[in-house]
Amino acid sequence: MKKETRVKSVDDLRSEYDFSQLKGGVRGKYAKRFRGGTNLVRLEADVARVFDDDASVNNALRSLIKVANSQVKIAH
Repeated sequence: MKKETRVKSVDDLRSEYDFSQLKGGVRGKYAKRFRGGTNLVRLEADVARVFDDDASVNNALRSLIKVANSQVKIAH
């Protein structure tokens, strides 16, 4: 029988954090939305510098999709 070893967790939170002042937090507040199909994509830093917000990223991707679809239609 193997001896069970426990790893002692290290508390790396700063002492100045005062959790008693936090009020109104709701566990799992966005869980339903997340399960509903929300996609999060991490952009590389050089790409993120080009776009101001999520709408501009979506517009650029929609434009790329249109170009790609038109190229596929021509190829057939």
